[in-house]
Amino acid sequence: MLLSHRARLFELWRIAASYRIDTHLPLDEAPQLQPIARMIRLHPAAWGKKHQPNAIKYALEDMGTLFLKLGQLLSTRRDLVIPEIIEQLIQLQDKVKPFDADIAIAQIQDPKHGLGQSIETLFARFDVKPLAAASIAQVHTAALTDGREVVVKVVRPDIRATIISDFELLRELASWASARIEAARAIHIIDIVEDYRQVMLNELDLTLEADNTTQMRNNFLGSALMYVPEVYDASKNVMVMERIQGVPISQIEIFDQLGYDRAALAEKGLTIFFTQVFRDNFFHADMHPGNVFVETPPVKTLSADMPLVDLGHEPRYIGLDCAIMGTLSNDDQMIVARMLLAVMNNNFTAMVDIVSRAGWIPPNSDKHALMRDMKRTVGPMLQKSINEIDFAGVLMQILDIARRHHMSIPPQLMLLLKTLVHVEGLGRELYPDLDIWSLAKPILSGWIKEQLDPMRNLQQLRTQLPEILLSTTDIPKLLDQGLQSLASQGSRQDSQLREMQQIRADMLNDRRRDWLALAGFGVSIAIATQVGWFAPIFYIIAMLAVVWRILA
Repeated sequence: MLLSHRARLFELWRIAASYRIDTHLPLDEAPQLQPIARMIRLHPAAWGKKHQPNAIKYALEDMGTLFLKLGQLLSTRRDLVIPEIIEQLIQLQDKVKPFDADIAIAQIQDPKHGLGQSIETLFARFDVKPLAAASIAQVHTAALTDGREVVVKVVRPDIRATIISDFELLRELASWASARIEAARAIHIIDIVEDYRQVMLNELDLTLEADNTTQMRNNFLGSALMYVPEVYDASKNVMVMERIQGVPISQIEIFDQLGYDRAALAEKGLTIFFTQVFRDNFFHADMHPGNVFVETPPVKTLSADMPLVDLGHEPRYIGLDCAIMGTLSNDDQMIVARMLLAVMNNNFTAMVDIVSRAGWIPPNSDKHALMRDMKRTVGPMLQKSINEIDFAGVLMQILDIARRHHMSIPPQLMLLLKTLVHVEGLGRELYPDLDIWSLAKPILSGWIKEQLDPMRNLQQLRTQLPEILLSTTDIPKLLDQGLQSLASQGSRQDSQLREMQQIRADMLNDRRRDWLALAGFGVSIAIATQVGWFAPIFYIIAMLAVVWRILA
């Protein structure tokens, strides 16, 4: 229950009040926030305090990692959040309050979860001033003993317990919403919270991030689209990787100064996303601007009057912070691709048929009504550039349609939806006139044709043939297990039938007792009202009838 988290709720209330974040809320544009603002002002921590610059940023930092992540997600949504707050949220991407360098060094040298060697042995140079500090970890620059420039990522100390506690609170809120809001049930909000909890706990183990980074690097080796730096060493709390030259995707003014083609960059970004989802089935699921960089000349050459510097090739994206990665099953990949292609072809009949075959809607649903609703909601998007599309609004309408038609959206697709929100926000900021439909359609068409290619499927069958033949040796055992399962299922059904019969008999007995008690009570009361001096005896009998029924 939420009451079990009252201490944490009061702490969040105190933090919000101490920074007076109510003074940053757009109450004129969003009057529904008025009750929240009044509640914040009532807390004693708010008394006597005035508007504070950067209060939203500082409050989210004090609230903990989960709230920092929420701020990072909102930092890409200029269409949802006012500019004053956006400027604060952007700082959460890589300008979170750092922790002491001595703690970082102790983490690095720790023999259990660190690298187990002294700083002097590991590095020829280690810069104690952090290059960046984020919600999970902070980064220091250094040089290896052979001269290679590296960055050293160190996990923030003692954040695991806070994350677990906050997710328990979030799960209670999800349970509350799921019990009362049909749309929350449709998207399996409890499962989403549980999945994201595990994702964030995995993010605390840098060996997993190192493996993810290496896999994505191998996927894009030699690519003209993206470069992924090499990981040199990793432990649970520390990762050492190649240092790169680049700037965050949000620094558009630098791209303009360098003469970069922002339209080409936006197209590359979308191509990378679809390549990760459909070619590799391994996509970056935390694409806020602090994690998406673009190659530039060395940073020291970047200035307002900089001369153009040739990289020797078209600028590529740089893949960083691969802690949260998403995958889809083969079936879900095909479903998503066919749905998107059907929408791009304005074929909503096919889209509803795909959804139905996937089992996302009940068999008795009105498919024609669903088709009309989707066409009315999604159809107008197809003729617009990314700058004219309100993705958040459309997504909310789609979820509302899902609620009305009792659709069930698989939890594994919600991480993809979150990533789409990030991608849309980045694209809107980088090049608002990007035509995402004309770019995505040939990519999806080519992927589907490749998946359905008979020669490719035949080659896969040939590759899997030895495994298939070996699995046939298990057929006798599986048949025996199936027969035993049927026999045990029959005995369970007999037992359940006997239990149901006993329950029915108990219910009939309870009903007879109810009538007997009611009759005894009614008759005794009726007699008591007629017999004068003997009335107390019959009132006692009536009470005894009630007591007998309660105890029987």
